[in-house]
Amino acid sequence: MHCPYCKNEDTKVLDSRVADDGGSIRRRRSCAACDRRFTTVEKMQLTVLKRSGATEPFNRDKAIAGVRKACKGRPVTDAQLACLGQEVEDALRLSGQAEFDANDVGLAILSPLRALDEVAYLRFASVYRAFESADDFENEIKMLRLERAADDQPAHPAHTG
Repeated sequence: MHCPYCKNEDTKVLDSRVADDGGSIRRRRSCAACDRRFTTVEKMQLTVLKRSGATEPFNRDKAIAGVRKACKGRPVTDAQLACLGQEVEDALRLSGQAEFDANDVGLAILSPLRALDEVAYLRFASVYRAFESADDFENEIKMLRLERAADDQPAHPAHTG
């Protein structure tokens, strides 16, 4: 690390702290040459590998833009979309990987979108799961209904005695 004041390469870390809920590390440093102090921030950069083979930094706003199209005409607010974007980014970071296929990002959106709005979920899933027929929609709707029925069941049956 170069000192921002004198450009010397000999710097010492005085203190390190996790910041941004684990998304970055703040380091307090001291320059051995000029004795000045400065702070650096290290952030894990998520990258997306596109179908073309090119890579680009993960962009939460770009991910939300695709979801916004699926939510058109649905009762979904911008605040809910922002929360969904944060949830997707958090899930990607927690995976421990730094690079993802573009399709993996789309698949990471599915679960939080299903919880937010089932119609928007079906629209989005039809693209990312490459639905080819009405049967694909019917099968996905059956799965949604089964999951909803399972969620509505009590965890433990009532004990009578």
